[in-house]
Amino acid sequence: MSLSSSDSTSRRRRTAEQAQDPSCVLDPHANCPHGEILDRPLDTHQPPSPSPHHSSCPAAKCLSGQACVSRHVCEESWEEIKSKRTIKAENEVEANKLVNNYRFGFRKWKSHVTARPFEHRSDVVKELYSELNVIKPHSGPGQFVTCGNLAYVLLFGWWVSLVYFLVGILMFSTIIGVPYGRLCWKLCCYFLWPFGNTIHEIGNTLRRCSEDGADYECSVETMEDSLPVLLPSATEGPAPEMPERPPRSPYWHRLSTYVWLLLGYPPLAIVHSLVCFVSWILVFTIPVSKMNAQTLSVILLLPPEDVLLSTSSHRTNQGYETRALLCCYYAANWYYYKYTVDGINVFAVNLLPLVIVALVIGYVDKENKFASSDVKFATAICSIIPLSYYIGMGIASISAQSNFAVGAVVNATFGSITELTFYITALLRGHRAANSCLQEVVKAALTGTLLGCILFIPGICMIIGGLKHSEQRFSSRCTGVSSALLFISVGGVFAPTLFSKAYGNLVCDACTNSAGGNSTSNASGPFVCHNCHYDLKNGTLFRDHIQPLVYTVSALLPAAYIIGLIFTLKTHSHIYNIHVEGQETSHHGTVVHWSRWRSLLILIVATVLMSACADLATEHIQPILSQPNISQYFIGVTVLAMVPEIPEIVNGIQFALQNNISLSLEVGSCIAVQVCMLQIPILVFFNAFCDVGFVLLFSDQHMWASISSVILVNYIFMDGKSDYFQGTALVVVYLILLALYYFAPSPAGC
Repeated sequence: MSLSSSDSTSRRRRTAEQAQDPSCVLDPHANCPHGEILDRPLDTHQPPSPSPHHSSCPAAKCLSGQACVSRHVCEESWEEIKSKRTIKAENEVEANKLVNNYRFGFRKWKSHVTARPFEHRSDVVKELYSELNVIKPHSGPGQFVTCGNLAYVLLFGWWVSLVYFLVGILMFSTIIGVPYGRLCWKLCCYFLWPFGNTIHEIGNTLRRCSEDGADYECSVETMEDSLPVLLPSATEGPAPEMPERPPRSPYWHRLSTYVWLLLGYPPLAIVHSLVCFVSWILVFTIPVSKMNAQTLSVILLLPPEDVLLSTSSHRTNQGYETRALLCCYYAANWYYYKYTVDGINVFAVNLLPLVIVALVIGYVDKENKFASSDVKFATAICSIIPLSYYIGMGIASISAQSNFAVGAVVNATFGSITELTFYITALLRGHRAANSCLQEVVKAALTGTLLGCILFIPGICMIIGGLKHSEQRFSSRCTGVSSALLFISVGGVFAPTLFSKAYGNLVCDACTNSAGGNSTSNASGPFVCHNCHYDLKNGTLFRDHIQPLVYTVSALLPAAYIIGLIFTLKTHSHIYNIHVEGQETSHHGTVVHWSRWRSLLILIVATVLMSACADLATEHIQPILSQPNISQYFIGVTVLAMVPEIPEIVNGIQFALQNNISLSLEVGSCIAVQVCMLQIPILVFFNAFCDVGFVLLFSDQHMWASISSVILVNYIFMDGKSDYFQGTALVVVYLILLALYYFAPSPAGC
């Protein structure tokens, strides 16, 4: 990747200006990290890292005896070159999405929001989307003996072949369905080992030409162009002199056709539908799903005399025109994790039916006759994953097709909708049931989201990216904006807690002295007390001091978030200094997966479904919280906090694998800042209008774990470099904190 021509022109212009001013020259030996010019270094040799004692590298020197009048111009010019980030995009919409990824407050999204030209895709991706009707050269049947093909025989091949054999017997017993019986026995052998074998259609052009009329001029090329899905094989074509097919009755005028559709086709349709569904859910066996779908929708609906099977070692040709209908070589492909449907990753598509299952068993089976509360809770929590993915795709699509103001509003509105839906639902249910445990679970989930986004997401991205790229670099100045806001937000969120610890009264229950007397006895000596807590409700401290402080902090944190948006998007947008090159089409010539209105509709529907799933999760969480061996803190910090963030973790890992560690780090920081500056203030003001018992006072463990994590991650981010060792340190600290929560006693009220 190289800088654009405009950058070269600006550099030549700056060089001319510097030549006119002899008092200012660039120092070629300045200790500047040139690897930050682009997303990744231009060569494999990493430049020396800047000294940690200097905030910026010296870019210009003043000659002795002369005043450096334009020194600041030289420094700004070199700083601009140093921090330049050039990215490539296929079109204007993708360019907007990529630029939004670098903006503060915008959701980082890896997947494309527009359809990519098929001819520009890699050969691996083209193979994923290719139809199973192209005959390819191969060395022989031995090359098809792979683990995936053998797994197909064990999972599907033997019993699908057995069903064809039984259906063939059934069709032979009807006498009139003998042709279909022969076809079933042929397909019985085919589906036992289909790899390298081909199913052809014979004489389709002749039959269609005769049906179109005597005045129609038959052309093989015309027929091929009109059927782009069923391509003719490269090794076969029309014979020079095609003999006439024997006369036959039309397909729908035969009695055998209706016998087949009533007796033979239904059981095979059930079998192929089942295999198609299971192989699609397994993702890596999608070729098997395509093969069964093609058989069900095309091959089994053809006249039996038009179906011809040929093996990989022996090709038959009866002199008629043939075209390949089905030719599968491998049952599995490990690259199908990249497969998308209308821009949505196949895993998110496969998890979407889980939402329907969760709603059905949750609202229909009220008495837990068919599913226990544990199953309903697990299903409801897992259904949040695809909904979170769809919300992320909708946010990215609207932001990429709108200006930055609309994008900022959409990201601030829907960016936290997943977590807020669950938190508000849990608080409402806990208030109605007078269960204060759910309030503590919500606070644990908030803290768990903070810890996961500050420690785990950057840590796992550093590990995976470091294992592939050894050492990765990022702009410490860009991450400094998020780090500063992270310090402000964490300090503001835990300020009321620190205030209450300083001025609150410590009250203890069940105090006994060493002599065995209770707290009312007159015995002297040291006392042992249990269940100590700060009494805030019985005095005026909370009403007159802590509560106004909470409202003040909750008003200042969103204001700081808005100031951060203005700083990074308007007044100091040059910090990110992003240049997009390689745009081939404009916005009007781009095929967008989701339009703005469609994205908005999907966002609304996904939000409603998210509310329903969150309601089911909070309804059936009580048996999980009642487990005696697991702390409620641990459940909130892990399951409730990190499951909705799984799509963000996947995005961060993909950015790290592409050597774009800066975006991986911003993924976690952006979520953490939104938790403190948007989600918590919204919960506070929601509690002010609808009292659900949410008080912005955290336990000591929550407070010190969050503060220490922010300090640690900012220390690691200072040098602008990352490797797998630093990532391991963050993940180990995260696991240590999880161990503390696992062995911690249950909170009060649980």
